[in-house]
Amino acid sequence: MVAPVFLVPLPGATQPNPRALFETSEGSFEAEIYSDRVPITASNFVALCRTGFYDGLHFHRVIDGFMCQFGCPLSKDPDSPKAGQGSAPEISFTNLRNGSLMCRGPGGTIRDEHISRDSNGPGTLSMANVGQPNSGGSQIFLNVGNNTSLDWFSPGPSQHPVFGMITRGMDVVTKMSKVPTSEDRPLIPIKVIRITISGAPEAKESKRNAVAVAPSSSSSSSSPSKRTKQTTKGGKTRKKRSSSSSSSVSRGKRRGKRRR
Repeated sequence: MVAPVFLVPLPGATQPNPRALFETSEGSFEAEIYSDRVPITASNFVALCRTGFYDGLHFHRVIDGFMCQFGCPLSKDPDSPKAGQGSAPEISFTNLRNGSLMCRGPGGTIRDEHISRDSNGPGTLSMANVGQPNSGGSQIFLNVGNNTSLDWFSPGPSQHPVFGMITRGMDVVTKMSKVPTSEDRPLIPIKVIRITISGAPEAKESKRNAVAVAPSSSSSSSSPSKRTKQTTKGGKTRKKRSSSSSSSVSRGKRRGKRRR
């Protein structure tokens, strides 16, 4: 069972949108979460933040001028070859807009909420997926470039609903996007310390399973390859990984797709 999606936006917000404070190893930034525009997507994110789901995870995909992606529960170890393949736990969460109980589907997924025409411009927060409908869960990306080709209302296969906007600290996100990488994986780990939600109504969440693994048989999957060592500027070695089947944001002919 997956959560239903509203065919039209709900009228009249009853309260200000929640705000999220992201504390990372590269600095902090803040974002408005669009619970008034995409209530299911926003509520899913807020619920995960409140349970500490994102605390201690690492950004597993970073592309200069494009975006920074995180949210895989398998990325607590930044060297894990499975980083990018995980998703949200299969538990219920509360729709902050109307108080209804929503259920994540198999693999911790929620239904695509294609109702608000917000473009994937610089500073927006957007849902990642595996290149198939209704396959988003916990992984999100922060747009650095003007990525209109990722809009759900634009032509092409990429369909990514925007659910928030960075309101402070965009310079931190831009700095993240410029760290040295190998196969789009940061060579210097970028850790999410915690995400704190403010301005959202209280809600309860009922637990089922702890960690979900994203489907690995989507058309956006690629085959894993051998790991080799690379040296960073500080002389430390980190292991180079290529991408295995998981979820990513696609960009032209780039390889190593995870949640799209």
